Amino acid sequence: MVVSEEQILVDLQEDIETNNLVLPTLPEVALRVRDAVESDGTSASQIADIVATDAALSARLLRVANSPLYRARNPIDNLQTAIARMGYSVVRNLVSSLVMQQMFQATTDALDMRLRRLWEHSVQVAAIARVLANGVPGLQKDQAMLGGLIHDIGALPILVRAEDIPELLEDEQLLDRVIHNLHPQLGEKILKTWDFPDSLAAVAAQHENFERSAGGPADYVDLVTVANLQSYIGSEHPHTQLDWSTIPAFARIGIPADINVIEIEENQDELGEIEHILITAPDA
Repeated sequence: MVVSEEQILVDLQEDIETNNLVLPTLPEVALRVRDAVESDGTSASQIADIVATDAALSARLLRVANSPLYRARNPIDNLQTAIARMGYSVVRNLVSSLVMQQMFQATTDALDMRLRRLWEHSVQVAAIARVLANGVPGLQKDQAMLGGLIHDIGALPILVRAEDIPELLEDEQLLDRVIHNLHPQLGEKILKTWDFPDSLAAVAAQHENFERSAGGPADYVDLVTVANLQSYIGSEHPHTQLDWSTIPAFARIGIPADINVIEIEENQDELGEIEHILITAPDA
């Protein structure tokens, strides 16, 4: 029996509303670091002890602390110094960012390429968002990077469920349409389940709402909306066919719609460093 696209959407929507869709869980080390950062009186040593329970994470966090992104005057060779130097809120966001890749690991060959493509896209958007945050007052670069990484997180449970729906897994265009329809709602649900701040849950929910024009100063939704669009420059993605000059997010963060952030020479080292940090193994 062939299942229609409409029926697939209806069934998945019902699963979302009845909490029958298995949502990804944030790795425990990220939860423990966040809880420690948000507790009064927590020391850098205590946070370092939590991070040290994950050897790969420890190595990657030290590499970030010594990277050009943080311009350490002297080499940092221990976690406690790294955490004290970078600051607790930066470390909280970095830990969440560095463990995120674990959730994009496929259990079958059928999903492997799809998940790798999704992760690489998320990393590119994260890198662009961090670079864009340099020019937007009031927004933190590391939170912007995390916003880029989680903007499409709602696609994960759909891809996992697709393994049980042959019509969906075998038809790439159908799968794309289902993800397009449902991933913003699902992403918001996942981030609220993880107790992420509303500012990041809104990124997942609203980054493809191209008519959005919120009051007040530019926010992470504006930043990731622009970063997401910029990531498609040079491709045949449908977003490249839109009239970007009509999208309020560009004006809100203060860049012209015809500027290619990736091609600006002074951005390239930073973009490359961010992608290197997020994609390569700790011993690379």
